[in-house]
Amino acid sequence: MNSLDFTELDALKARLDTYRPLPQSLLRNLQEDLVLRWTYHSNAIEGNTLTLLETKVVLEGITIGGKLLREHFEAINHRDAIEYVMAIVANAEPFSEWQIRNIHRLVLKNIDDDNAGRYRSLNVIISGARHTPPDCLQVPEQMQALIHWYETAATTLHPVERAARLHGDFVKIHPFVDGNGRTARLLMNLELMKSGFPPAILPVEKRLAYYEALDQAHVDHDYSRFIALISACVEESFSPYWHVLGTPKVLQ
Repeated sequence: MNSLDFTELDALKARLDTYRPLPQSLLRNLQEDLVLRWTYHSNAIEGNTLTLLETKVVLEGITIGGKLLREHFEAINHRDAIEYVMAIVANAEPFSEWQIRNIHRLVLKNIDDDNAGRYRSLNVIISGARHTPPDCLQVPEQMQALIHWYETAATTLHPVERAARLHGDFVKIHPFVDGNGRTARLLMNLELMKSGFPPAILPVEKRLAYYEALDQAHVDHDYSRFIALISACVEESFSPYWHVLGTPKVLQ
């Protein structure tokens, strides 16, 4: 798929729209699966060692022996953050810095309460990346600029490109000490869901390609590779819908 050709994705969304509104029982089944896979992969990208099934058990309230307490909180927190994002979409709330801080506050709850929802007051280095995030003193101004971009220039972009750019530009600022990646993916999917697309799950297996594409976007100002990666994830996100609806993944 061409990085800036969203014809296929628009066709998939139009096809899914013909089945909407989906039955509540079907939606509950899809959401349970989505929350589990999204939580597992997003946390695994950041180094969480819980397996997919261990994540499922933790979300059901069971403690896994030999696993860090932090890893348990990361799973529970991410599930709560997803539920908050879904509530934002359901209530059609406008995008704001307050939302971003609230999402981050949920991500780091009981892990680092001192920094949860608070912009960093120190400078950071992203290990292995060519890009160096801005000085901490520039973070508030750059976050305000991000919101301004979203409210102006971003409105002309296709929803998938807008979601990918929001993710990439947020991570480029790296406004928090920790939890930026998970927050960025939550923001990306918030934007996709607002536009009627299913949330895109970045699989941990694509972690290297993900990091490389982000670094290219940040240093070379070339988002094509990153947008193509996100587009492929969005395309795959329709598959669970076709499965539960009993319709072929690709129509002949």
